Amino acid sequence: MKLIKSVLLGAALAGTVSVAAAQEQYIPILSYRVGPYAAGGSGFYGGAIDYFNLINATGGINGVKISWEECETEYNASRGVECYERLKSKNGGASLVEPLSTGIAYGILDRVASDKIPLTTLGYGRSDAANGKVFPYVFPLITSYWNQAAAMVAYLGSLNGGVEKLKGKKIVDLYHDSAFGKEPFPVLDAQAAKYGFELIKIPVAHPGNEQQSQWLQIRQAKPDYVILWGWGVMNAVAIKTAQRNGFPREKILGVWWAGSEEDVIPAGDAAKGYTTMTFNTPGNYPVLDDIRKKVYDAGKGNLDDKSRLGSVYHMRGVTASILWVEAIRKAQEKYGKGKVMTAQQIRWGFENLNIDEARQKQLGALGMFPPVKTSCDDHEGSGAVKVQQWNGSKWVPISKTWVTGDKALTRKLVDESSAKYASEKNITPACAS
Repeated sequence: MKLIKSVLLGAALAGTVSVAAAQEQYIPILSYRVGPYAAGGSGFYGGAIDYFNLINATGGINGVKISWEECETEYNASRGVECYERLKSKNGGASLVEPLSTGIAYGILDRVASDKIPLTTLGYGRSDAANGKVFPYVFPLITSYWNQAAAMVAYLGSLNGGVEKLKGKKIVDLYHDSAFGKEPFPVLDAQAAKYGFELIKIPVAHPGNEQQSQWLQIRQAKPDYVILWGWGVMNAVAIKTAQRNGFPREKILGVWWAGSEEDVIPAGDAAKGYTTMTFNTPGNYPVLDDIRKKVYDAGKGNLDDKSRLGSVYHMRGVTASILWVEAIRKAQEKYGKGKVMTAQQIRWGFENLNIDEARQKQLGALGMFPPVKTSCDDHEGSGAVKVQQWNGSKWVPISKTWVTGDKALTRKLVDESSAKYASEKNITPACAS
């Protein structure tokens, strides 16, 4: 109940919040703390800001402190574009932008290229943006929807003795009817054709409060598995409706945006045994302890409820902030330690990340997310995932090591799709200088 209450309290923080000063590294925050997706936004951006405060409390990035200004998007694409335009030129110019919304990311995709501001899309957005020769300013860091979809099929195949054993099976893709929900279609369609399983796509209208007709279709189809490509309130509703219709939770595999505490706690006992993908390993880490001691004990925590520290969304926000800070740190190695970096310099930093296990250990985040190594050809940097299961009180990792799906397929799709985009936009693919 504390966790749910904190989401409601966070919703009261809507508006524009500014923490900025001259000669600091400025990062605009396109957040959402109200509406049906408030749990995700408040947790993610809370984690990101908590890490900013930790960095500032420990001397900054080689002495450079971080500043930020927050603008409420309500997870609305047009509002997200407005927030981007409002904040991008403030305080010396934006260092980077992360809207945590596929719709907003699509809305500013061409703008960031023109403005030369790096856009990160951590675990979401355009999967073909992994090709840095076509999308020099977009970084779908850690892993994309396409690699997640491929890993989902690989995992379901492993439950049957291999992906070739999926032949003749039925898999329902119950998806959020949005750009986010439709993003995995190319991979799922290709793998259905390759492995011979029947793919049944069933949309759920925003925000997903009513799904009885969809689950009636599922009950009639009698699928072997349901992929829950959901977001926000849609997820708990899906889990509870599945139970009412007699569909086993063990046969539901959720996208990582359907795998937070906020998705399962409202579903109660119906969620026990439910599995999802993840790009973070559940657990506690030294960096989280540092945030508790140096940020929250100092009264600078961004979340109202300390029990959310280390939750799925909070950990993803911390992970995102680590990647941003490491990109700035990497840029400083080339362009000058202790200096405020330009957005173009930080773009270079994102393209040359190498956060291996040794660096993760130094950061107090060993194993929290997969090692990330980017390049011009690979703005994703990993593609690895894990599977986690809700045991009724916490998330438990099923995968002991980081795993990937058919990356040859996903890379082929990346190359084909990005080439088409380059042709449409008259882009000559090349590595940025």
